[in-house]
Amino acid sequence: MLLVIKIEMIVNLERRFHGVSKLYGEDALNLFKESHVAVIGIGGVGSWVVESLARSGIGTITIVDLDHISESNINRQIHAMTSTIGKSKITSMADRIAEINPSCNVICKDDFISQDNINEILTDKYSVIIDCIDQIHAKLAISLFSKINDYPLFICGGAGGKTDFFSLKSGDISLATHDALLSKLRSKIRKSFDFQYYLNKNKNKRKPKIGLCALWFAQPTIYPNICNANFSGGLACAGYGSLVTCTASMGFAAANLALNNIVMNIKKSV
Repeated sequence: MLLVIKIEMIVNLERRFHGVSKLYGEDALNLFKESHVAVIGIGGVGSWVVESLARSGIGTITIVDLDHISESNINRQIHAMTSTIGKSKITSMADRIAEINPSCNVICKDDFISQDNINEILTDKYSVIIDCIDQIHAKLAISLFSKINDYPLFICGGAGGKTDFFSLKSGDISLATHDALLSKLRSKIRKSFDFQYYLNKNKNKRKPKIGLCALWFAQPTIYPNICNANFSGGLACAGYGSLVTCTASMGFAAANLALNNIVMNIKKSV
């Protein structure tokens, strides 16, 4: 006779996040629990950002994406597995967070960000916003929204076509190199904010910093040798090649910057 005994697991959050408190301190961990981070784009970079935040004890995470998991996502996205193919990315990610930290409040926004809807999607107060998308107009909308509302923002550049995760850099977006996406974005941001140097005809004048932090790989982009225009693998799958070592590294770095930014609030109040 087979006796099946169901044992309900007692969640010990203090034990789960003890490693975090030993590094940052109990006050910081409590602040993480009270913090609200928005992650926009839950793909090759964003899924690792969310995973890191959940495993660091962030209390509320808003995740924004309209895409569904496809088989071609499996090489670089943490929620992409055989069992999740065809499922919503935000739903699959929310399920993972519930397993990691059942007390985390996950707000799912099943939509793509645009300049027309950003105020309807991002309606809460945020400790940090992390941009992990590759659509230039949406990135511009997020940048302008964050600047206008004075939200700390970390902008992830392109991780496709990169193989050297040691070349990962972070800093003001004006300093970014080898990243066509960030180059286009900063040009649009400068025009949107009417930066003074546009009125100056001196070509040698150093362009001013923008005041937005970005992450990029200072490595020349590797372009694919074969272009298969008929390839069907989900959104944004027909472009550069990608490695999880690079997409995850950028995601981990962005999450780390967000955590450090939150901890800075404690130091400022002391």
